[in-house]
Amino acid sequence: MKVNEVRQLSDEELQAELDRVRRHLFDLRSQAVTEKLEDPGMLRKAQRDIARILTVVREREIQAEAAPAATQADENTANG
Repeated sequence: MKVNEVRQLSDEELQAELDRVRRHLFDLRSQAVTEKLEDPGMLRKAQRDIARILTVVREREIQAEAAPAATQADENTANG
């Protein structure tokens, strides 16, 4: 999943996708331990997908924190 695709998802969809990819990573790790894993690169791909999703979630948190601060700064300037 590309970062542009991740950014287009809503917050609820991001959480659902994060849960899905984490479960997939768990399954891949189980396969790696109990049986032969067909494509070991899938582990790294799943880890990177999780990192992408968490990055977008954090970006949104930072934007949400910055938005009220910017609004308050604008109000302070207007009240001058």
